[in-house]
Amino acid sequence: MKKFLNWLKSPSSDFALFIILLILANVALHNSHLRFDITKQHAYSLSKASKEIVGTLTEPLSVNVFFSDNLPTTYSSVYQYVKDILIEYKGAANKNFSYTLFDMDKAENQRIAQGYGLRQIQIQEVKNNEVGFKQVWMGLAIVYGDSIEVIDGITSESGFEYNLTTRIAKIISTTDALSGLGASDTITVTLYASDDLKQFRINGFDQLDTTVQAAFNAANKKTLNRLTYLRKYTPTEEINEVSEKYGLQTFNWQNKDGSSGLGIFGLVIEYGDSFRVIPLSIQRSIFGYVITGLDQIEENISQSLQGLLAKVKQIGYITGHGEMEMSDENGSPLRFVNLIEDMYELKDINLAEEEIPSNLTSIIINGAKTAYSDAELYKIDQFLMRGGNIMLFYDPFEMHQGENYYQPTTFTPIQNGLETIFEKYGVKLEQAYVFDENCYTQRQRTAQGIQSYDLYWAPMLSGRELNQRHPITSNLGYVIFLQSGAMNIDAAKENKDLRTTVLAKSSEKSWTQSQNIQLQPNVGVPYDKSIEKSELLTVLIEGKFSSAFDKNPSEEENQNSDENDFETTMHIANAKQSGKIFVCTTSYVTSNQLIDADGSEPISMMIRNAVDYMNGNGDLCAMRTKGVSFQTIERSTGAFVSFVEWFCIVGVALVIVVIGLIVWRKRVVRRRRIRERYNPNDLREIK
Repeated sequence: MKKFLNWLKSPSSDFALFIILLILANVALHNSHLRFDITKQHAYSLSKASKEIVGTLTEPLSVNVFFSDNLPTTYSSVYQYVKDILIEYKGAANKNFSYTLFDMDKAENQRIAQGYGLRQIQIQEVKNNEVGFKQVWMGLAIVYGDSIEVIDGITSESGFEYNLTTRIAKIISTTDALSGLGASDTITVTLYASDDLKQFRINGFDQLDTTVQAAFNAANKKTLNRLTYLRKYTPTEEINEVSEKYGLQTFNWQNKDGSSGLGIFGLVIEYGDSFRVIPLSIQRSIFGYVITGLDQIEENISQSLQGLLAKVKQIGYITGHGEMEMSDENGSPLRFVNLIEDMYELKDINLAEEEIPSNLTSIIINGAKTAYSDAELYKIDQFLMRGGNIMLFYDPFEMHQGENYYQPTTFTPIQNGLETIFEKYGVKLEQAYVFDENCYTQRQRTAQGIQSYDLYWAPMLSGRELNQRHPITSNLGYVIFLQSGAMNIDAAKENKDLRTTVLAKSSEKSWTQSQNIQLQPNVGVPYDKSIEKSELLTVLIEGKFSSAFDKNPSEEENQNSDENDFETTMHIANAKQSGKIFVCTTSYVTSNQLIDADGSEPISMMIRNAVDYMNGNGDLCAMRTKGVSFQTIERSTGAFVSFVEWFCIVGVALVIVVIGLIVWRKRVVRRRRIRERYNPNDLREIK
């Protein structure tokens, strides 16, 4: 022992002790990790909402990851990101969360993936200087109880955390709701399809029943077999009633005997008094009529079921004044509705007939055209005074198209009363369109080649015009607006009880126009540049507002001076709770012209973020845009662009040549100095 202690004290033991220290450090750190996320968007860190949902799991939930090995570099980084973020989930979760990485070289693991409904996807691969294609696995399955939710085709890190967290929330909500159903509670999936439609030789109609039944069976396996399938043949006299109830497609035609024919088509999932129309419709194509949506029935049934059973929050949607309709002429919901329906349900409210329900936390006023009565405006005002939130999409003009090509489009200023009460809140809405030199450029192929057209009424806002510090607009590199008006919020800024935030504004090269409006490409820019300035397009105001009314306009003054009479009122002059007002000076940002089908465009994300923020889900905003690749180069024109162009073509090469000459001359000088110092008499040339 004495000899061992002496050895420990001697320098000869240092190397052995160092090896032992390394082994012990590895053992101690085996189950722990320390990472620093220095990315601007914190792309490799979990958001608060993600931590909360996995940290409060009450039942086991597992994430099974199916990714092929030896992926091309572009996709291997995606797999690494998925593994890294799952480590973050595991670190924030309780004991009920787990994840497993499957080796997809094994046939049994491929069968497991197929059992979950995952499929191989085709990616592009460059190998040996040749471009080819490769079939790979890039998906995962979330398992919670007997329910399964899959995310397939994960080819990008963008939005992965948001997608995974929301899927986890949906599967938990849906499974818990299904488990809580009684034996007598039924959820029905009903196909309405008139047999008379067969005569029109609609592509896919003959296999319709078989296709829908197969998709239903697959979806039913994932939902504890709690669904019931029905195939209904609706009598002609009941078709209009059923169509009006669900908003299904109807068809009219003339029979050979001169009688009128009537048919109906659609797929509905229903539980109690609630229902969802599953996307399935008959559309006309160049090859005749075809049924669209057949290939996505299983997925759409699952998504519609989640929307049906999930605890969605209702948002009031004000109607009755020419507001933008939330469905097209066929009754299909617009993309704005589809964008938010996973968490929110729009409830139509006609203020002329009803009050704003007390359970609502926010309302949307979207493109109102006609005037509100004082009583209706007062209902909006008092909703705000009670701590409610208002989302206003305001159009400065109502556009009237000419009846023919030769009649110009006219623009009538909209004065519906909203501008009056919002001015009392500190927001002055102006009757003018905002035009911007930094705008969307439309390119069309013509006989002369590719022609570019500047649409000055469609401002394209870059990172400088978007508030990068607010959750609604952070991480977005650009958004496109359309036919926006201007506003002034100086009065709101002066109110100490309010906090104002500019979310989006036009560039410094913008101007307003209220007369002689022409929405034509390349209409021209002002000669007087002094009138150009940045205009506010979207703002957020939060705090305790003061009422725009002195009293309830519907209350009659008490003319009776009898001492036994008394007056009472429910008028709230000053808000006791904080409310929020979101103002956007165009309703086109909620139209199909700007909202894309899958909600991946920046303007779609901005509008969805605004809805989340106004309804208390601000944590989802940063998560949704985390990792998105929307950062763009600042737009410039004129001499600077020409300089950059020629510098990239010629300047870089010249810079390299100059640097090479400088290095060559320095080496020559250095050799000469060495020779002069150590051997000045040597006349040989050193090369």
